[in-house]
Amino acid sequence: MPARVSEALVLRTFPLKEADLVVSFLTRDQGKLRGVAKRARRPKSAFGAGLERLSHVRMAYFQRETRELVNLDSCELIRSQFSLVSDYWTSVALDYFAEVTDQLLPAAEPSEKFFRLLLAVLDSLQQPAEIGSAWRAVTYFSLWAVRLSGWLPRLDVCLGCGSLLDDAETPQRAFFGRGREGLVCGHCRKSLGGSSWELSAASRALAAEMLRTPVAAVRQPGWNQATAGDLRRFLVQQIETHADRRLVTAPLLEESVAD
Repeated sequence: MPARVSEALVLRTFPLKEADLVVSFLTRDQGKLRGVAKRARRPKSAFGAGLERLSHVRMAYFQRETRELVNLDSCELIRSQFSLVSDYWTSVALDYFAEVTDQLLPAAEPSEKFFRLLLAVLDSLQQPAEIGSAWRAVTYFSLWAVRLSGWLPRLDVCLGCGSLLDDAETPQRAFFGRGREGLVCGHCRKSLGGSSWELSAASRALAAEMLRTPVAAVRQPGWNQATAGDLRRFLVQQIETHADRRLVTAPLLEESVAD
């Protein structure tokens, strides 16, 4: 019998030798792990479709303290995301979820909240199609990924002067720049130096709603690719700044907003 069986989400796979795969996967109880799936690339592999991107599985594996990679024995498919890949934007969203999770989470540190976040956004995409559902899921995931990582700054206070941005009578304009952790008001915008972007009051209000509402209950009227595009840009910049690398999938999301 395998040493451990964990509920898991497959993040990425990489070829190894002629027939094997290196698999990065997120478990509910052990955090992010990497393992070798022997003969997984052969036509009659015991792993079947269980190693597809973001497949929800029960992964059986042997784990040794002296080795970085675990040995994968088998996986039982709980739910596939195959039905989602026919929609281009949803497919890009899946790539984005996998990349961000793989980059943000340290190895072998349990993070059940992040695991449940992924399940929630994937479940929201499996529901009857709604216009803009992929963009709602991406925005929600990005916001909570930054928050669970401990990097989400206050969105109602200027980082420069400390003034409130969301005054009930006259909300201030708020701006952000790459490499800066928070927002600044119009008076402090020059402190951003080069390029800066505005984060609208509507997007700040949407972020506040998302922080207290399940993804499936967020009902932004007329959601489309442009909705909360400024919020997604801000969150991607926060992720890239703290991860110290650019995300491969982020430009695809930005291009789709521009289109």
